[in-house]
Amino acid sequence: MSAILHVVFGPSGAGKSTYAKDLARRTPAVHFAIDDWMARLFAADMPDPVDFEWVMSRVERCEAQIWSVAAGVMATGTSVVLDLGLMRRTDRARVAEIAEACELETQFHHVTADRSLRRERVLARNQVQGETFSLVVTPQMFDFMEGVFEPPEAEELAGALIIRTDD
Repeated sequence: MSAILHVVFGPSGAGKSTYAKDLARRTPAVHFAIDDWMARLFAADMPDPVDFEWVMSRVERCEAQIWSVAAGVMATGTSVVLDLGLMRRTDRARVAEIAEACELETQFHHVTADRSLRRERVLARNQVQGETFSLVVTPQMFDFMEGVFEPPEAEELAGALIIRTDD
């Protein structure tokens, strides 16, 4: 059986990290989460207030390193679960292009839920700081990310698994 690149995406608070970790356990696969990398490498140095350009330049560096390590993992025949956020259609298209160019078997997973439930989850996660906690997401950050997230269109979802976490 060949390795599969599982790409998990959706809006903030939808349950992507929980789903991705569970998928990695069940598959089995190696899980790569951008939030974990950002928290470990850059959270202590994050400017206040948060500077979008500062964050995005570090996200790009983390993604490049994640891709490098993930490619090595997949070369061993082991599947990978990418939990990179992928808030914009262009981000998801770029991942699909890279996967296609590398001839990787790819499965997209769109994790979603109602906005009010997602907001409640994010605020609760800040308080509990459980297994999927990486960094505090303030209400302002949640609202900002809501403005950045571009819901997938029907053609983007063709072949994707759609996971509703509010059912």
